[in-house]
Amino acid sequence: MLAGYAVHGYGRDAIEFFDLMVKKGVEPDHVTFTRLLSACSHSGLVKEAKRYFKIVFSVYGVEPRMDHYSCVVDLLGCAGHLKAARVLIESMPMEPNSGILRALLNACRIYGNIELGKEVVERLFALDPSDSRNYIMLSNIYSSVGQWRDVSKVRALMKERSLMRNPECSFIEHGNKIYRFVMGDQSHPDSEKIYMKLEELIEKIQKAVYVPETEFVLHNVDEEVKQDMISNHSEKLVIAFGLLVIGADRPLIITKNLIICGDCHSIAKFVSLVEKQTIII
Repeated sequence: MLAGYAVHGYGRDAIEFFDLMVKKGVEPDHVTFTRLLSACSHSGLVKEAKRYFKIVFSVYGVEPRMDHYSCVVDLLGCAGHLKAARVLIESMPMEPNSGILRALLNACRIYGNIELGKEVVERLFALDPSDSRNYIMLSNIYSSVGQWRDVSKVRALMKERSLMRNPECSFIEHGNKIYRFVMGDQSHPDSEKIYMKLEELIEKIQKAVYVPETEFVLHNVDEEVKQDMISNHSEKLVIAFGLLVIGADRPLIITKNLIICGDCHSIAKFVSLVEKQTIII
C-alpha cells in the first residue's frame, strides 16, 4: 500500500496509512521507511520527510540506508534546499552512490547552481568516468544558464573519450505491442495522424494558458527553432499516439529511458486536464 501511494504521489495518504500501521502494532522496517520517504518525496512533503527520517533510528531503531538518504536528498533538491541536501550527503556514514549524487546534480541544473553542480559532477567522474549521463547533466547545467562555450567543451570531452548519449525515447503499450518513439519520430505508419493530433492538442492547451517552456531546449538556437524542437519531444508524440488508440476509460501509461523535461511535464498535465484522460509517466 505504501509503495502504491508513493508511486502515485499520495504522500498524505501514505503518512496516514503508516500511522495506522504503527497504531495497529505493525513494526516498521527499512523497507517501510523507504516507501514512506519516497511517498513524501513524490509529494513534496519536506517537513514530514525530515521528521520521519529523524525518527527512523531514534524511535524505531532502523539504521538509515542508502535508499533513505536518496529519497530525502531528492526531495530537498527538488524543493530547492540544495545546501541542506549537500549537508545531508556529507553527514552520511557511507559513501553516496551515483544515484544520490545525480539527484543533487539534477537539482543544481533546475536551480542553476553551477558551482555546486561542478563539485558534484567531479565526484561522479571519480565514481565512473565512463558514464555519459554525468557529462550530459553537466552540459545541461551550462546550457540552462547560457554558457554555450562550456557546453561545447563538455561535448568535445565526450567525443574525445568516445562517450555516446543514448537517444531520449518514450514507450507505450497497445494491443500487446510496445511502441517506441524518439524525438521528431517519423517512423510510425500513422505519423501524419500523430502529428495532426499533437497540433490539435497544443492548440487546445494554449487556450488553457499553456506556454512552451523553451528553457528546456538546451541548444544555442533561436526561440522559434526552440519551440519547434520542444514540440517534437518523444513524450508529446507518445501522448498523441496514445490518445488516438486508447480509450478515455483507460490511463495512458508511458515509460521513459531518461528524465522527463519540464515542458513535457506541463504538456502532460494540461492534456490530462483538457482531454479528461489519466496520464502516468
